[in-house]
Amino acid sequence: MKQMAISLIEEVVAGGARQRKACEVLGISCRTLRRWRANGDDLVDKRKGAQKSCPHALSEQDKARILKVCNQPEHQSLPPSQIVPKLADEGIYIASESSFYRMLRANDQCNRRGRARPPHKPTRPIAVAASAPNQVWSWDITYLPSAIRGQFYRLYMVIDIYSRKIVGWEVHHDELSSHAAELITKACLRERVTREQLVLHSVNRSPMKGATMLATLQQLGVMPSFSRPSVSDDNPYSESLFRTLKYTPAYPGKPFVDIDTARAWVQRFVHWYNEEHCHSSIRFVTPAQRHAGRDVSILAARSAVYEAAKQSNPKRWRGRATRNWEPVGTVWLNPEKPTGKPINSMPMAA
Repeated sequence: MKQMAISLIEEVVAGGARQRKACEVLGISCRTLRRWRANGDDLVDKRKGAQKSCPHALSEQDKARILKVCNQPEHQSLPPSQIVPKLADEGIYIASESSFYRMLRANDQCNRRGRARPPHKPTRPIAVAASAPNQVWSWDITYLPSAIRGQFYRLYMVIDIYSRKIVGWEVHHDELSSHAAELITKACLRERVTREQLVLHSVNRSPMKGATMLATLQQLGVMPSFSRPSVSDDNPYSESLFRTLKYTPAYPGKPFVDIDTARAWVQRFVHWYNEEHCHSSIRFVTPAQRHAGRDVSILAARSAVYEAAKQSNPKRWRGRATRNWEPVGTVWLNPEKPTGKPINSMPMAA
């Protein structure tokens, strides 16, 4: 094609046409024409997607031979990484392993050999929304250091994602599904959770998915939800809570002497977190205030204070709005990424 273009341009230029105009008609520049002429015999179309001939490409006979060899009884259960060396031991070379794989994929024969399960990508947890307390809880287990090196206490902790209130916690020596079931049962009774009201989200570990735990959730009418394996950001509220717990200035610098000491410290932390800690994600009210619904009046009073300050000294704001003290609305757990599609959410009880 390049040689044809060069010949056409030379012909019209010899007839009196201008070279630049002739190049514009063919959609090329004079500089491209000079480069094509300088390349001489190397006039292969190197544009992406152009039809090219590859002298070392596999022939149709080679492709058919590869499929035939792979489907022979002695090779049909082996991957190309083993077929090719076996052929080489017999003095036969057809193509490389990558060519074998390519041919098998092209003919929909690149299946997993043997009885091992093929790898699969875990599905993302269903997005759930909480518009009021006791609709979505998140819980997890973290380690607390003990006085014996290498041994830890287990802190079980449940948080309401709407209000950020810690609704249940316990400290044990080990991780058992029975401990988790008892904790959730006590929390549901304390918060007066009814059937089909609550979604309980947790990571994918044995205490969360044990038979005792699942039977208890079914008895309570609680919908379980689980994170993907080895994915920490599927349970962000519990992870954030544990970071606050372990990085608070009151966290002890030395291991806990015994389990009673650990329980006493966690009890003080829970009281501080629920009753005194102004949480940044809920407009700096305490989790207990939001859980009880008192955040609406508190934030309205703050907004009135700011509006009065603006009216008394408007130049300080320079026409800008005051700080946003509107209550935080619906809280999402594992929402879908913004793609323009509607969020696949789990319906919540009113």
